[in-house]
Amino acid sequence: MRKKDFVPVYIRSYQENTLFTKIESGRELLKKCSVCPRNCRVDRTKDETGFCNSGYLPVISSFSPHFGEERPLVGAHGSGTIFFTNCNLGCVFCQNYAISHRGEGEKVPFSSLSRIMLHLQKLGCHNINFVSPTHFVPQILIALPDAIKGGLSIPLVYNTGGYDSPETLRLLDGIIDIYMPDFKYTDKKPAEDYSLAEDYPEIVRTAVKIMHDQVGDLVLDESGIALRGLLVRHLVLPDDLAGTGEAMHFLASEISPNTYVNIMSQYYPSGDIPPGSPLYRRISAGEYEEALVKAKKAGLTRLV
Repeated sequence: MRKKDFVPVYIRSYQENTLFTKIESGRELLKKCSVCPRNCRVDRTKDETGFCNSGYLPVISSFSPHFGEERPLVGAHGSGTIFFTNCNLGCVFCQNYAISHRGEGEKVPFSSLSRIMLHLQKLGCHNINFVSPTHFVPQILIALPDAIKGGLSIPLVYNTGGYDSPETLRLLDGIIDIYMPDFKYTDKKPAEDYSLAEDYPEIVRTAVKIMHDQVGDLVLDESGIALRGLLVRHLVLPDDLAGTGEAMHFLASEISPNTYVNIMSQYYPSGDIPPGSPLYRRISAGEYEEALVKAKKAGLTRLV
């Protein structure tokens, strides 16, 4: 697709007023919070907090052009990342542990979130990349109209851990251009042991299907920059705790063999991992090579 022919989906939702209906639906989800599969049922509009320790206003740890993301997102000018504080997962090995577990960040008004989006676009970023956004979906929706009125016109990236509810993903239909979920586990035991989410394997499968139904395979412009579609991340864990073969088979057979998949090798012990845990080491070169072989055997054709 040519870049000049691309119009972000949220522009149409704004023009057709469906965005404002989604905003009201999002606020309702916050009142007895069911924004994510935790279903904590607290009233976040009154700053009550549940698992994610987040109330009504968005909390942001940082924002900047980012050059460490996947090539189709980074291009020449970077991906405009907005790192949200806290998380709806409890990953003991999180590489952003201070942000996700300790809550490092600043509560900001919705108008500031709107201005941040516009600032990143002005810097030349190719997209707005919401990092760990699941627990702040309604807040993103609330901030979006002012950003659109200010001239926002680049793709929105939903960079998520994959623990997303169908109801919330339906709110994002017609809003998000690029979905970038993690596919962390295929087995419920490591999901519970290391992320406090026994139902993660079932949740992520459903979520990825919904995401792909909304945006399809990843589409690039003439310069190789992502405009729309699905990009999946899979972090290879020691002792195959992530279930790489099963994850790749699912993506190839139930999503699309053309799914753009980043099989990541950069796992290292961080966060709150006790000595003696299987996660208390890096993966070996052999483990990573085996993961690539599994992905290719599954039939995936777009691997990073």
